[in-house]
Amino acid sequence: MLIRINPICMRGPLSLLLILTLSSFCLGQLQPNAAQLKQKLKKLNVLGSVLYVAAHPDDENTRIISLMANDKLVETAYLSMTRGDGGQNLIGPEIRDLLGLIRTQELLAARRIDGGRQFFTRAIDFGFSKSADETFEIWNKDEILSDVVKVFRQFQPDVIITRFPPDSRAGHGHHTGSAILAGEAFEISARQDVYPEQVREFGTWQVKRLYTNTGRWWNTTINEETPGIITLNVGKYNPILGKSITEIAAVSSSQHKSQGWGRPGERGYEPEFLEYIKGDRAEKDLFEGVNTSWTRIKGGGRIQPLVTKAIEDFDEENPSSTVPLLFQIRKEILSLENGVWKNRKLREVEQLIVDCLGLFVEATSTVHGISPGEVLELKAEVANRSATNISLLRISSSDLSYDSAMNFVLRPDISNTFKSKKVLKATAPYSDPYWLQHPHEQGIFTVKEKSHIGKPENDPALTVKFLLKVGQESLELTRPLIYKWTDPVKGELWRPLEVLPPLSVDLTERVMIFSDDQPRMVKIQLKSSSDRAMKGQLRLQLPPDWRSEPASTEFELMSRGEERVAQFMVYPGKAELTASLSAIAEIDEKKYDHAVQTIAYDHIPIQTFLPKAAAKVARINLRKEGHLIGYVPGAGDDIPTALRTMGYEVWEMRPEEITQENLKRVDAVVLGIRALNVHDRIRFIMPVLLEYVRLGGALVVQYNTNGRLEADHYAPFPITLSRDRVTDEGAEVRILKPDHPLLTFPNKLSGKDFEGWVQERGLYFPVTWDSNYEAILSMNDKGEDPRDGGLLVAKYGEGHYIYTGLSFFRQLPEGVPGAYKLFANIVSCGKTKRPKS
Repeated sequence: MLIRINPICMRGPLSLLLILTLSSFCLGQLQPNAAQLKQKLKKLNVLGSVLYVAAHPDDENTRIISLMANDKLVETAYLSMTRGDGGQNLIGPEIRDLLGLIRTQELLAARRIDGGRQFFTRAIDFGFSKSADETFEIWNKDEILSDVVKVFRQFQPDVIITRFPPDSRAGHGHHTGSAILAGEAFEISARQDVYPEQVREFGTWQVKRLYTNTGRWWNTTINEETPGIITLNVGKYNPILGKSITEIAAVSSSQHKSQGWGRPGERGYEPEFLEYIKGDRAEKDLFEGVNTSWTRIKGGGRIQPLVTKAIEDFDEENPSSTVPLLFQIRKEILSLENGVWKNRKLREVEQLIVDCLGLFVEATSTVHGISPGEVLELKAEVANRSATNISLLRISSSDLSYDSAMNFVLRPDISNTFKSKKVLKATAPYSDPYWLQHPHEQGIFTVKEKSHIGKPENDPALTVKFLLKVGQESLELTRPLIYKWTDPVKGELWRPLEVLPPLSVDLTERVMIFSDDQPRMVKIQLKSSSDRAMKGQLRLQLPPDWRSEPASTEFELMSRGEERVAQFMVYPGKAELTASLSAIAEIDEKKYDHAVQTIAYDHIPIQTFLPKAAAKVARINLRKEGHLIGYVPGAGDDIPTALRTMGYEVWEMRPEEITQENLKRVDAVVLGIRALNVHDRIRFIMPVLLEYVRLGGALVVQYNTNGRLEADHYAPFPITLSRDRVTDEGAEVRILKPDHPLLTFPNKLSGKDFEGWVQERGLYFPVTWDSNYEAILSMNDKGEDPRDGGLLVAKYGEGHYIYTGLSFFRQLPEGVPGAYKLFANIVSCGKTKRPKS
């Protein structure tokens, strides 16, 4: 009898106690303790499922997900329409696609803790949307609906819970859209004529009921006595896990660190309310009328007593004594008709066998990245931590043309290692996140391999199979190939092995501003990911009428990890334009034009992505005044890089450096986005900065939210912030003060300078302000009142205070020419035109 166990990702209640305090890439193979094994056995006897549906990372109610997975013990998953690409980042400068990459991993970290699975559609978070109609137009509704139906048919939930109502009470077009799509998918997933290509693979599926997790922000009076409401106590204590459900949920939610979503643990009774929407109405329990026992499957009735016996006879001090009964259960499961529950329970019982044996099986590499056709050094470690007779019969990997037969007895509590050198097949695909491999539209990712749709991330790049004999049974395990190292502070860490191009070609700047027709230096960083020596030619692909010196250059890299920086003097044309500049390396007539870049934060695994070796270039007649800009960091933006691109020197000031003496040296000070919300010293810094303004300085305060301000006195005259925003990046901008220096010096701006903006105009605009402020611009979304608070300026003493909700943190990294001109004027505020020398 052969058991096949696929790569596992530690997730859920069974690893909870061990991972509550660990970073996700520190997990390795964590052995469940005896209490957690008991919990897994109990779950083996439950055949129910629930799917939670919402729009973004952090929309999910982790209290309900935690309850379902850890108390109800049903198969639980969260379907997020988007990856959160359009939000703000509180921990770093990554936005848009790269922020989506971070938030994807934060969701997976949350699911590892609360016990759920994770699904996505191809929809992109394109920013705040004020209606579902706008959302569906940008997303391409039918395409995203097909993704939702696919997840319904693939996961086959008994119950759907939406986070939001299907109307404007949801407060965001994406929120409303997620509820509408869930409702429509509920109606059509059982129809064979809808998306028939899915039916051929997954069949149809009828969900029993759909409920909404009613929020108190749209229903303030709901309570346990409200007619038709199902109430869930999410504060229950789980003695096996040693945590209340709300405590588990708090740790899960706190993984959303890029959104500042840390939550305190709570104990005691906590209600959540579910409101009926579609399907069979339940009176008290969400799973009324759902058979959650083994008898829901034809022939499954004989399995229930076997699992019950395994639970009753489980010996906490000798878990491996349960293994013979688990093999018997597996034999019965294998005899069932094919279906989702057979597959689920097969995976569960197989993993229980491994866990009860204390079996450790791992495959590691000596490098974290390898190129196709390269030699890889592999080390396999296998340890039998039980008294059971186990032998290793084979180690194999089709990716490495590796197949080693043996009959090696695994003695108890002995770690056994097997080393080998193998060549990775030349056709191995690169490890680029599947949804970022192709250019995409504003609202939907391009995914050419349809089997990837719905998956949270790529499958492991390389896997290794281990065939073992346990007593008289065969056991096959598949493990992802990983790279491990030891940090002197953090201890043992790991990351997935990745398949990378042999050569990384990367521009040191992603946006380049040519403010006149004078040349500037462009640097290209080359880095080898190969053990082979490489020699080739590097050239730039330039806009028309541009040229570089040299036109091309030779390079040579002799070993893995070796780097070289090549320099080109680029001469722009005289005409203003916005275009792309790219770098291409050629080795033996093969082209390489991708960079290898990583995102590294302690709370998620290291992420690698392969962007094109390209930069946005803008040839604009950009003028500026001043030389040195002080920058006070906020929640995370790339404004300092943009200022340097404009030709400024930037002093990223630490709190102790913000003194009147130091401020005399700077021409202006810029506060990073949400600095008033997140900078823990801002209440002490603001009086110094306002005094700097009074003495003649220019202070630029970028947007802040209207809640949790860390400083009460942040402006020289009263300002009231709001949640007003203009989400249409193409909304008309009306110039209220055409002769104001912010629009005329040192750059003359017009309406054309507000063309080509991305995602939005601005957010969290002031709604009222003192008469000392001048409003410079007016704009609004269609059908709304004018929003005049996007750019305010006040003369205070000898200096100027500027507050802006315009989304420069999005526009400048995208190389929007008009945004550069306007920001140059803002930081030049108060300067006078220099006399000609």
